[in-house]
Amino acid sequence: MATQKVTFTLDEATVRLIEEAAEIQHKPKSQVIRDAVKDYHARLERVSESERRRLLHIFDTMLLLIPSRPQAEVDQELAEIRRARRSG
Repeated sequence: MATQKVTFTLDEATVRLIEEAAEIQHKPKSQVIRDAVKDYHARLERVSESERRRLLHIFDTMLLLIPSRPQAEVDQELAEIRRARRSG
């Protein structure tokens, strides 16, 4: 794999985290960065936890709005709609 040298400005806390991760994993700091970027990129298409909770809340709210009727009543309404369409 071809590599390219790049320059980024990072705060001290982030640099410290990179150094710690490199030491724990016995990897070069550049490999820690590459791994972190790959992991981040893989999650871009996924829904975040806060978005997942928001969507579940909407689903739960909408679920309560779905009317609960006996199947016979639904079938009768559908039959009436079909008759009305046929008769114009």
